[in-house]
Amino acid sequence: MEFNDIISELKKKVYRPVYFLMGEEPYFIDIISDYIEQNVLDESEKEFNQTILYGRDITTADMIAAAKRFPMMSEYQVIIVKEAQNISDMVGRDKEGEKEKSKEKTKHPFEAYLENPQKSTILVICYKYKTVDKRTSIAKTIDKNAVLFESKKIYDNKVPEWINNYLRGKEYLVSPKATALLTEYLGTNLSRISNELDKLMINLPPKSEITVEHIQTNIGISKDYNVFELQNAIGKRDVLKANRIINYFAADEKEHPIVKTVSSLYGYFCKLLSYQFLSDKSKMSVASELGVSPFFVDGYQQAAKNFSVGKLKAIFGYLREYDLKSKGVDRGSATEGELLKELVFKILH
Repeated sequence: MEFNDIISELKKKVYRPVYFLMGEEPYFIDIISDYIEQNVLDESEKEFNQTILYGRDITTADMIAAAKRFPMMSEYQVIIVKEAQNISDMVGRDKEGEKEKSKEKTKHPFEAYLENPQKSTILVICYKYKTVDKRTSIAKTIDKNAVLFESKKIYDNKVPEWINNYLRGKEYLVSPKATALLTEYLGTNLSRISNELDKLMINLPPKSEITVEHIQTNIGISKDYNVFELQNAIGKRDVLKANRIINYFAADEKEHPIVKTVSSLYGYFCKLLSYQFLSDKSKMSVASELGVSPFFVDGYQQAAKNFSVGKLKAIFGYLREYDLKSKGVDRGSATEGELLKELVFKILH
């Protein structure tokens, strides 16, 4: 079942006996479990009918025993199991299940519960950072008798769209440059991104447009000295600006590690090399092919004039060389700042 379908059902007060929420991206798991925790029962019902369990403290038997209880003066009871991946016998056979009876192995107790769940219980299992093999018997039983949701890690190129949609849902706008800056510095951790955006919106009036200035003021990311601006400076062969930025990075190597900068430059030059071989260089076509906003296409068009295919091939060699040096290979006594200065010099000359 998909995330939006689950939330839509919950808002309509359509509840399932078991929700098994698994996967590498904790954000969507938290959203679903938090919604159930906050909205299914009213405050008077929660005291006796809502229980939070933690995987490190319980066994599967404890969870099932709680789920089999009846609610008190309420239609439902809610059991939320957090960190369920820490229950050692959650999806594997327990000791009893390993014993043979009449040459047949005993069914796992959780699987048995799934086949006949307590109808008045809403059991929410948060199985984070891991997944259950969907080919196994227990996964098939979950899928057949409950809600099985896999929260997949979002790809880098999908983060800008996610940020735009998140803010649009809160009735805010965001400039393409601000989106790029947020993506560059906050990565793919959706919980971190949403937390930073929520803090940002607290300080802005509703329906306003978020800009790089807002990001600098409220999140602390410099609007002038960041990897995104370094890419722009390099693309324009603006030696002075590029050197100002790398000097800024060198002054705070912990905040601006060379590994992260090299990785960002690699992504930038990969897009630039792809641009060189596009047959259709119209703005919308380029934006689609490179996976960027049309706002940034002019920058790639200009950079393509400054960097031939031959030069780009040499740059990829430099990036690999300095990636290895940043990790200690033939590095000598050079600091990260000195390595970055050498790299940018070779790229620009």
